Amino acid sequence: MSSDPWGRVDETGTVYVRTAEGEQVVGSWQAGSPEEALAYFERKYEGLVVEIGLLEKRVQTTDLSAKDAQVAIDHIREQVDAHHAVGDLDALRGRLDKLVATVESRREERKQQRAKQSDEARKAKEDLVAEAEQLAQSDQWRAAGERLRALVDTWKGLPRLDRKSDDELWHRFSHARSAFSKRRKAHFAQLDAQREEARRTKERLVADAEALSGSTDWGPTAARYRELMADWKAAGRAQREHEDDLWNRFRGAQDVFFAARSSVFAERDAEQTENLKLKEELAEEAEKLLPIGDLKSARAAFRTINERWEAIGHVPRDARPKVEGRMHTVERALQEAEEAEWRRTNPEARARAEGLTGQLQAAVDKLRAQIEQARAQGNSARADKLERELEGRQALLDQALKGLQEFGG
Repeated sequence: MSSDPWGRVDETGTVYVRTAEGEQVVGSWQAGSPEEALAYFERKYEGLVVEIGLLEKRVQTTDLSAKDAQVAIDHIREQVDAHHAVGDLDALRGRLDKLVATVESRREERKQQRAKQSDEARKAKEDLVAEAEQLAQSDQWRAAGERLRALVDTWKGLPRLDRKSDDELWHRFSHARSAFSKRRKAHFAQLDAQREEARRTKERLVADAEALSGSTDWGPTAARYRELMADWKAAGRAQREHEDDLWNRFRGAQDVFFAARSSVFAERDAEQTENLKLKEELAEEAEKLLPIGDLKSARAAFRTINERWEAIGHVPRDARPKVEGRMHTVERALQEAEEAEWRRTNPEARARAEGLTGQLQAAVDKLRAQIEQARAQGNSARADKLERELEGRQALLDQALKGLQEFGG
């Protein structure tokens, strides 16, 4: 018979292990000496020691889930309880019990952490909803629109709550965005309606001006043209595609009338020559406004100049195109500056441009990530294909970014 501190082999070849509950049969050994039997089952014990050590390390240093850890513990415990090894099995059971306590502690910590994260995410989303609902009532179309888009990005970065809570908060958040979008669209629809009303008004003014162009009732007709001009200025701007054409017709009708009047009143040549001198001085004064710097002050200055211009009267017919052309150049520069300012501050157009830019940027970022993944996986063919697609998307993005600069962004 052979033995060691933790086991023995009797005369029949039966192997025993010593435990706190007494000796337990390990197995039967008939293939060699008792020493070889003990050595064999001691190696099985060492294997269990190594297996438990590795599991302890995984629990301490990795994010092994509590469920998977418990499965592994139960698997080792079955082997220990089967008594198929020679060694301090009670010590192994103690290590497994301690490991179970550690896993349970980790499980509770993670549960509390998840609860804390959920509470923080709920508070963050409730704050986003409250801000979105406040912004929904704003008339600062550009700033509020940009802030709402930023809130969407923030929302996407937050973890999901339970389905019911998350859906309820998202419904309020989405409703606020929709309400703002609806109000903004109504605002710009009203602006479009005002421009359409201006177009219809100016169509009527053009018809009146053209009907008067052949009149020889010089005084009253000239006065009527001044009234029409006042009505024209009060009407506001029509759509850009109609404004220039209507103005050319309106001014053209006046030109016909005043040209006829000039030919009849040839004796006023001296007065018209003096008028030309005054208008040339005003044209020179107006030209000093170029290039347009401060649009508001330039517009006010030109309005004053133009009122003085209108008060002067006609100039010799052959000199009129040149001097009026000088004034029209300044006026056109002002109109272009106004159009540029309107485009720059138009939040709906900017929103479309930024939305397109954001979509293209997201596509470019996604393609780059896919290319890196393909390279990492050694898939050169896919990576090259994605590179070609990226070139096209990048070109579109660069073009969109260039267009966005027109809005001062």
